[in-house]
Amino acid sequence: MSETNIYKRTIVKETVHSHALQEERNLRVYLPPGYNELLSYPVLYCQDGEDFFNYGRVATHMNRLILDEDYEPVIIVGVDVDKSVRTSEYSPDGNRFAAYTTFFAEELVPFIEQKFAARKERSERVLAGDSLGGTVSLHLALLYPHLFHKVLSLSGAFYEPTQVKLDAENDLSGLDMYMTIGLQEEEVKTDHGTFDFLDYNRRALKKLQERGADVYYTEKEGKHVWGFWQNVMPEALNYFYNR
Repeated sequence: MSETNIYKRTIVKETVHSHALQEERNLRVYLPPGYNELLSYPVLYCQDGEDFFNYGRVATHMNRLILDEDYEPVIIVGVDVDKSVRTSEYSPDGNRFAAYTTFFAEELVPFIEQKFAARKERSERVLAGDSLGGTVSLHLALLYPHLFHKVLSLSGAFYEPTQVKLDAENDLSGLDMYMTIGLQEEEVKTDHGTFDFLDYNRRALKKLQERGADVYYTEKEGKHVWGFWQNVMPEALNYFYNR
């Protein structure tokens, strides 16, 4: 293989049909330098796929870590979302939440693992999301613990339905989370109100730890914006892929 092929970054567009959602869902898939179908790779699944790639620069960060810091190559799957129905899909009380989580676990993951050289062990899958994307990622791990137990949460929107869900859990010792929250996220304006994300994350952290979850938690100077999350992305990736 030529040096050019080894070092190039490849992002391919895919479309998967969802019976659960009754629609086609667009994906963008990052294939690491030197991707080889005869090998196998861990997979990072990102909610808000377009934003993670364009604003979070997740593929750029991963490419650099692989090439410059000798990280193990990773496939990244960005799952696009229609912003007009994002809350209804990502929020546990949303009317599309059940269909979306079914799609993710029962349709998306098999699609990726059939089409790409993805490892099939739950320890090789990481779920990532910002705000409500962090929420649905955590709930996916709670709903499908046989598939997922690693969650990367950037300022997760852990509203009361998530707090109640955590209260109902007895043992979360299998859960492994990276959580970060900005110190300037005490009054975050959303399309359904203004909320104290810092408090929600602190409350969620306490409940997770009380139930045995392994959580790496940080509070940093930052607001509820991609400028903050992009800056912490290397640290978040480091937590899961350089241990």
